Amino acid sequence: MDAERDAVPDDIAALKAALAAERAKGLEIAAELAVARAKASEDEALIAQQKLQIAKLKHQIYGQRSERSSRLIEQLALTFEELESDATEDELAAER
Repeated sequence: MDAERDAVPDDIAALKAALAAERAKGLEIAAELAVARAKASEDEALIAQQKLQIAKLKHQIYGQRSERSSRLIEQLALTFEELESDATEDELAAER
């Protein structure tokens, strides 16, 4: 690291200013993390939605091969709903 950056000022005003700057930087990083998590949740929800759509289309094209495929489609639908809910929660958290 830089020697100038690592040097700690002696006066209280400078220390307070440095502390405030570091806190602001920490808040900025936390906000960026919240936005990244919201984006990741959106991406997961989109992937689940597309998997569900693929499963439904396969089911439509090939017909009902077994009860398992119907259960799989239902499970994918539930997973999609959960991920969509999580994405919404993460977006709300990122807005705060």
